[in-house]
Amino acid sequence: MSDAPSYTAFDGHMLLATGAPIDVALAVKAAIERGAVGPVLTFDDATGRVVDLDLHGSALDIAARLGDPVPRGRGRPKLGVTPREVTLLPRHWDWLAAQPGGASVTLRRLIDEARRADGGQSQSRAARETAYRFMSAMAGDLPGFEEATRALFAGDRQPFEQHCAGWPPDLRAHTLKLAGTF
Repeated sequence: MSDAPSYTAFDGHMLLATGAPIDVALAVKAAIERGAVGPVLTFDDATGRVVDLDLHGSALDIAARLGDPVPRGRGRPKLGVTPREVTLLPRHWDWLAAQPGGASVTLRRLIDEARRADGGQSQSRAARETAYRFMSAMAGDLPGFEEATRALFAGDRQPFEQHCAGWPPDLRAHTLKLAGTF
Protein backbone atom coordinates (compact mmCIF):
# COMPACT_ATOMS: atom_id res chain seq x y z
CA MET A 1 0.00 0.00 0.00
CA SER A 2 1.10 3.56 -0.57
CA ASP A 3 2.17 6.07 2.08
CA ALA A 4 -0.96 8.21 1.54
CA PRO A 5 -3.73 7.39 4.02
CA SER A 6 -6.52 5.29 2.54
CA TYR A 7 -9.89 4.57 4.11
CA THR A 8 -12.68 2.22 3.11
CA ALA A 9 -16.29 2.60 4.23
CA PHE A 10 -19.11 0.07 4.26
CA ASP A 11 -22.87 0.39 4.63
CA GLY A 12 -23.61 -2.98 6.18
CA HIS A 13 -21.77 -5.40 3.88
CA MET A 14 -21.89 -3.07 0.86
CA LEU A 15 -18.84 -1.03 -0.12
CA LEU A 16 -19.54 2.71 -0.01
CA ALA A 17 -16.18 4.21 -0.89
CA THR A 18 -12.47 3.66 -0.75
CA GLY A 19 -9.66 6.17 -1.14
CA ALA A 20 -8.49 9.41 0.44
CA PRO A 21 -9.97 10.13 3.88
CA ILE A 22 -11.83 13.25 2.72
CA ASP A 23 -13.44 11.43 -0.23
CA VAL A 24 -14.55 8.56 1.97
CA ALA A 25 -15.81 10.90 4.70
CA LEU A 26 -17.95 12.82 2.20
CA ALA A 27 -19.33 9.57 0.75
CA VAL A 28 -20.21 8.36 4.26
CA LYS A 29 -21.92 11.66 5.08
CA ALA A 30 -23.95 11.46 1.86
CA ALA A 31 -24.93 7.83 2.54
CA ILE A 32 -26.08 8.64 6.07
CA GLU A 33 -28.09 11.61 4.81
CA ARG A 34 -29.75 9.31 2.23
CA GLY A 35 -30.72 6.91 5.01
CA ALA A 36 -28.01 4.24 4.95
CA VAL A 37 -29.13 0.81 6.13
CA GLY A 38 -26.00 0.48 8.23
CA PRO A 39 -24.15 0.01 10.25
CA VAL A 40 -21.88 2.46 8.43
CA LEU A 41 -18.26 1.73 9.35
CA THR A 42 -15.06 3.29 8.06
CA PHE A 43 -11.71 1.48 8.21
CA ASP A 44 -8.12 2.60 7.94
CA ASP A 45 -6.72 0.38 5.17
CA ALA A 46 -3.23 0.41 6.71
CA THR A 47 -4.35 -1.03 10.04
CA GLY A 48 -7.80 -2.54 9.52
CA ARG A 49 -9.05 -0.54 12.49
CA VAL A 50 -12.38 1.29 12.57
CA VAL A 51 -12.00 5.05 12.15
CA ASP A 52 -14.38 7.44 13.88
CA LEU A 53 -15.17 10.29 11.48
CA ASP A 54 -16.55 13.61 12.66
CA LEU A 55 -19.08 14.37 9.91
CA HIS A 56 -20.60 17.52 11.43
CA GLY A 57 -20.75 20.64 9.33
CA SER A 58 -20.14 21.27 5.66
CA ALA A 59 -17.73 19.55 3.30
CA LEU A 60 -15.23 22.35 3.97
CA ASP A 61 -15.53 21.79 7.73
CA ILE A 62 -14.91 18.06 7.29
CA ALA A 63 -11.96 18.71 4.96
CA ALA A 64 -10.44 21.10 7.51
CA ARG A 65 -10.68 18.44 10.23
CA LEU A 66 -9.15 15.75 8.03
CA GLY A 67 -6.26 17.97 6.92
CA ASP A 68 -2.68 17.50 8.02
CA PRO A 69 -2.77 18.27 11.78
CA VAL A 70 1.00 18.60 12.07
CA PRO A 71 2.40 21.87 10.73
CA ARG A 72 5.50 21.48 8.61
CA GLY A 73 8.53 22.41 10.63
CA ARG A 74 12.25 22.20 10.33
CA GLY A 75 13.96 19.13 9.02
CA ARG A 76 13.98 17.37 5.68
CA PRO A 77 10.35 17.11 4.55
CA LYS A 78 11.23 15.48 1.22
CA LEU A 79 12.52 12.46 3.14
CA GLY A 80 9.56 12.39 5.51
CA VAL A 81 11.82 12.48 8.55
CA THR A 82 10.00 11.84 11.84
CA PRO A 83 12.02 12.56 14.96
CA ARG A 84 11.59 10.03 17.75
CA GLU A 85 13.53 9.00 20.80
CA VAL A 86 15.82 5.98 20.74
CA THR A 87 17.23 4.57 23.96
CA LEU A 88 20.60 2.87 23.67
CA LEU A 89 23.36 1.92 26.04
CA PRO A 90 26.51 4.08 26.07
CA ARG A 91 28.51 1.44 24.17
CA HIS A 92 25.91 1.54 21.39
CA TRP A 93 26.12 5.34 21.14
CA ASP A 94 29.94 5.10 21.09
CA TRP A 95 29.83 2.60 18.24
CA LEU A 96 27.29 4.70 16.27
CA ALA A 97 29.36 7.84 16.74
CA ALA A 98 32.38 6.10 15.21
CA GLN A 99 30.46 5.09 12.04
CA PRO A 100 30.78 7.10 8.83
CA GLY A 101 27.80 9.42 8.43
CA GLY A 102 26.85 9.37 12.09
CA ALA A 103 24.11 7.68 14.05
CA SER A 104 21.14 8.50 11.82
CA VAL A 105 22.76 7.30 8.60
CA THR A 106 24.01 4.12 10.27
CA LEU A 107 20.65 3.32 11.87
CA ARG A 108 18.81 3.84 8.55
CA ARG A 109 21.31 1.57 6.78
CA LEU A 110 21.00 -1.15 9.45
CA ILE A 111 17.19 -1.00 9.31
CA ASP A 112 17.17 -1.21 5.51
CA GLU A 113 19.48 -4.24 5.64
CA ALA A 114 17.26 -5.93 8.25
CA ARG A 115 14.14 -5.25 6.14
CA ARG A 116 15.79 -6.82 3.09
CA ALA A 117 16.91 -9.85 5.10
CA ASP A 118 13.37 -10.22 6.50
CA GLY A 119 12.17 -11.50 3.13
CA GLY A 120 8.78 -9.80 3.50
CA GLN A 121 7.80 -11.76 6.62
CA SER A 122 7.04 -8.63 8.67
CA GLN A 123 4.97 -7.16 5.85
CA SER A 124 3.06 -10.41 5.43
CA ARG A 125 2.40 -10.65 9.17
CA ALA A 126 1.16 -7.03 9.24
CA ALA A 127 -1.18 -7.71 6.29
CA ARG A 128 -2.65 -10.74 8.08
CA GLU A 129 -3.22 -8.71 11.25
CA THR A 130 -4.85 -5.88 9.25
CA ALA A 131 -7.14 -8.34 7.47
CA TYR A 132 -8.01 -9.99 10.78
CA ARG A 133 -9.03 -6.68 12.41
CA PHE A 134 -11.28 -5.90 9.44
CA MET A 135 -12.70 -9.44 9.35
CA SER A 136 -13.47 -9.37 13.07
CA ALA A 137 -15.49 -6.18 12.74
CA MET A 138 -17.29 -7.06 9.51
CA ALA A 139 -17.44 -10.85 9.22
CA GLY A 140 -17.26 -12.15 12.79
CA ASP A 141 -20.79 -13.52 12.60
CA LEU A 142 -20.58 -14.91 9.06
CA PRO A 143 -20.25 -18.62 8.23
CA GLY A 144 -16.64 -19.69 7.83
CA PHE A 145 -15.18 -16.82 9.87
CA GLU A 146 -13.32 -18.97 12.38
CA GLU A 147 -12.02 -21.32 9.68
CA ALA A 148 -10.96 -18.36 7.53
CA THR A 149 -9.14 -16.86 10.52
CA ARG A 150 -7.25 -20.08 11.18
CA ALA A 151 -6.27 -20.36 7.50
CA LEU A 152 -5.22 -16.70 7.43
CA PHE A 153 -2.82 -17.06 10.34
CA ALA A 154 -1.60 -20.45 9.13
CA GLY A 155 -0.69 -18.83 5.81
CA ASP A 156 -2.94 -21.19 3.82
CA ARG A 157 -4.22 -19.00 1.00
CA GLN A 158 -6.48 -21.51 -0.78
CA PRO A 159 -8.48 -22.58 2.32
CA PHE A 160 -8.67 -18.92 3.37
CA GLU A 161 -10.28 -17.96 0.07
CA GLN A 162 -12.60 -20.98 0.21
CA HIS A 163 -13.90 -20.03 3.67
CA CYS A 164 -14.48 -16.44 2.52
CA ALA A 165 -16.24 -17.54 -0.68
CA GLY A 166 -19.76 -17.38 0.77
CA TRP A 167 -19.33 -13.87 2.17
CA PRO A 168 -20.95 -10.83 0.51
CA PRO A 169 -18.87 -9.87 -2.56
CA ASP A 170 -17.68 -6.42 -1.38
CA LEU A 171 -16.72 -7.77 2.02
CA ARG A 172 -14.87 -10.75 0.55
CA ALA A 173 -13.01 -8.59 -2.00
CA HIS A 174 -11.82 -6.11 0.62
CA THR A 175 -10.76 -8.88 3.00
CA LEU A 176 -8.69 -10.52 0.26
CA LYS A 177 -7.19 -7.15 -0.70
CA LEU A 178 -6.11 -6.44 2.88
CA ALA A 179 -4.71 -9.94 3.35
CA GLY A 180 -2.51 -9.49 0.28
CA THR A 181 -0.37 -12.41 -0.72
CA PHE A 182 0.72 -14.49 2.25
